[in-house]
Amino acid sequence: MEAPPDNDVLWARALHFQHHDGSPALCGVSLGVRESEILAVSGPRGSGKTTLLRCLSGLAPVRRGEVWFNSVPVHTMGALTRERLRRDRFGWIDPVPSLVPELNAWENAALPLMLRGTSRRRAKRAALEWLERLDIGDGARKRPHQLKQAERQRVCIARALAPAPSVLFADEPTAPLHRADRAHALRTLTTAARSHGITVVLATHDPDTAALADRTVFLLDGRRVQTVHLPPVSETTEPEGRAACSLSV
Repeated sequence: MEAPPDNDVLWARALHFQHHDGSPALCGVSLGVRESEILAVSGPRGSGKTTLLRCLSGLAPVRRGEVWFNSVPVHTMGALTRERLRRDRFGWIDPVPSLVPELNAWENAALPLMLRGTSRRRAKRAALEWLERLDIGDGARKRPHQLKQAERQRVCIARALAPAPSVLFADEPTAPLHRADRAHALRTLTTAARSHGITVVLATHDPDTAALADRTVFLLDGRRVQTVHLPPVSETTEPEGRAACSLSV
């Protein structure tokens, strides 16, 4: 077993993954992510972006291939060890906001810190700081059902940033936001990552979002490719155009 390069905080080699119905999701994807790098994983919907993030973060057990975090093999870890790794070192943002309905906004944002053993006072301070940065401080005491969807997503972003994770996995993190809200949230996320030395793996099909990253890798049909060229799609058109690509070597 060959260890990854020392300057890669995340490293994957020849990842293969199949859905439960047997259809392929990843076909031999390899990549490295440097410490404090913001890496965009881009490609059309259904290209394997979410599956790749789930494998890299330990959410989905790797069936073929290798995943390493700080030279530690994630692919050989048991379920409980992977769960502790996600709790202690990783952050995650889903495309759809998911909050605990019984908790208010700041309690939701502080929850990962308190699960790590941080005192309630310190966790609350950190949560309120991030809620303010994301312009949702006024809703800190509101329950999720009292917030708009865009506000709930900003709480989710604050929840992911508050513990200052080593790696933040963001799966289309601004999908529910309007364009102006999207730009502000992305600026806050990328600025926070750079100032705190957080490595970010960002899945997106939006070129403007990918442009904020240090580097972009492209997926198409579960394979890593050099480029993906998609025709422009109008706001009212649902079907995606056919992609043209050149395979990487």
